[in-house]
Amino acid sequence: MAEPAAPTAHARSQGLQRRRRATQLGFFALFLLAPALNLLRFDLNETQLWVLGMRWSLGIDALAQGQVSANAAALTLILRGILPALLLVLLFLGVAWRWGRLYCGWLCPHFSLVEGLNALLHRACGKFSLWDERPSLRPGQQAQRHWWPVFALSCALFGFLWAITLLSYLLPPRQIWAGLLSGNLTPNQARFILIGSSVFTLELLFARHLFCRFGCAVGLFQSLAWMANPRALVVAFKRERASDCRQCSTARAPEGSACDSVCPMRLRPRQIKRQMFSCVQCGRCLDECAESKEQQPQLPQPQLEWTVGVEALRETLRQQQQQQQQQSQTQRKN
Repeated sequence: MAEPAAPTAHARSQGLQRRRRATQLGFFALFLLAPALNLLRFDLNETQLWVLGMRWSLGIDALAQGQVSANAAALTLILRGILPALLLVLLFLGVAWRWGRLYCGWLCPHFSLVEGLNALLHRACGKFSLWDERPSLRPGQQAQRHWWPVFALSCALFGFLWAITLLSYLLPPRQIWAGLLSGNLTPNQARFILIGSSVFTLELLFARHLFCRFGCAVGLFQSLAWMANPRALVVAFKRERASDCRQCSTARAPEGSACDSVCPMRLRPRQIKRQMFSCVQCGRCLDECAESKEQQPQLPQPQLEWTVGVEALRETLRQQQQQQQQQSQTQRKN
């Protein structure tokens, strides 16, 4: 009995993307529902933190009321405040140190919107960002202008939803939604929602991936931790076969260099690690590279692959050597 054929690189990559989509969808739902379920929110009315459905107290109120001693209050503050926060930060940065901006590419609700809105914009004008130099349309495909209102309306709706959700992390969600539906929001609540909706809508329209690259502190600290580890997960590139990339095309990128066209962060995956500072490890470039190999069997194995550990260190050293060679050549020409 013949053994089943091993899955191709593209099939494995597509499976990975499906799992990534599932984690994004699950975390997106968690982000929206967490305040309503009291999984995580800070109630400004009660000055009370809620965690996993429980009131999370640091013992300060009990100390002020004379119910506990200063030593007991200090111990509670350490065990219930400082220590959990420190462990979460260390865990978060530890993951980033090893695997990069994994949270951004696999969980972050904002990045999920970035990818979805990129797809809508591509239908409308053939670009994944308004700032792309030229469209990247499939053969025979044309931009469809009727998608422009869908794109703009989606940005406005998600901007509004973002403002409502963030406000519900600070005030009881039932109070916010009841006031919204009845038209009885307080002036401050109405201002927050109006200003927040406007800012988020503009950001989603014009600067969604730019915010991820340059404005997000969570992403910045992940990138800094990742850059500090030369053995961290990187996208390796077989540079001796760089010429193959000129004919590497897919349905989404018919002009060659397919991986450059699909990156949601608008990065070029074959750059050195320093220039991939904002890479979110989504794997879209690897998926596109594997698809091009499947559609063009005459090409060797896919160019791009994830490497970690010693292989990642070797890739980093190769990148540094190449950069030094390029700098030397530039200096000689000058």
